[in-house]
Amino acid sequence: MSVLVGDDTRLIIQGITGNEGSFHGRQIKEYGTNLVGGVTPGKGGQEALGVPVFNSVADAKRTTDCNTSVIFVPPAFAASAIIEAAEAGLNLVICITEGIPAADMVKVNHRIKDLSTRLVGPNCPGVISPGKAKVGIMPGFIHDPGSIGVISRSGTLTYEAVHQLVAAGLGQSTSVGIGGDPIIGTTFIDMLSLFAEDDETEGIVMIGEIGGTAEEEAAQWVIDNNLQKPIVAFIAGQTAPPGRRMGHAGAIIAGGKGTAAEKVTALKASGILVVKSPADIGTTMADAINIK
Repeated sequence: MSVLVGDDTRLIIQGITGNEGSFHGRQIKEYGTNLVGGVTPGKGGQEALGVPVFNSVADAKRTTDCNTSVIFVPPAFAASAIIEAAEAGLNLVICITEGIPAADMVKVNHRIKDLSTRLVGPNCPGVISPGKAKVGIMPGFIHDPGSIGVISRSGTLTYEAVHQLVAAGLGQSTSVGIGGDPIIGTTFIDMLSLFAEDDETEGIVMIGEIGGTAEEEAAQWVIDNNLQKPIVAFIAGQTAPPGRRMGHAGAIIAGGKGTAAEKVTALKASGILVVKSPADIGTTMADAINIK
């Protein structure tokens, strides 16, 4: 089975008629993902990328039986777009949009916490199960199908991790960019839980970064749940000065918390293999699962 996306994905694009939605939507469709429609309020009845456009997610759901949405909507409207998709009953919502105010995401999480929808993002590259479905902005051609699950807070470092895995002869079961914002939908722990149960995933790569305590919490979850699948981790931002925001809104060391050293210590204590450079991810994972 696939984690999050796969052969059973029926995708709509919220913002399909905008520049970002049409550009990346074309690549999503060319990859082979089952794109069944799009949503742009006021443009219902039109067609884009060879699929019908609807005024609302509810309309799209009724007509296409879509189960997944990817959001390419400006920051001011993205929170409402997430809530709309969740309230329409979609299983999975992947929000690519960067720059959504944290206050808006607090409202989103409050509104959808009791719904069955899983949110990935915002400010993320999306999700890909190589050879099955790509829902996001990652370059599909760098991925190979395989048995390594990838979870990352950083978009570009996700691509580097994938490159290193492929160079070591390892493909990916699913690669997930969870996003770099302080408030996100799906966490490291959520993905570790899914990969732990996935028969197609033999090993897991985690790409963390300074700021927050998500990596420390993930390390404790690994201990508490006795996860036996090998995990290789890298923490970005190890030379960042305290109190300085480094690119991602969530990457800030505050009050002595969220330092790279703290994260590395916690990860190692849980048995996770922590590498000093992204260039070591592939070879370390290959050794860990006894592929020479």
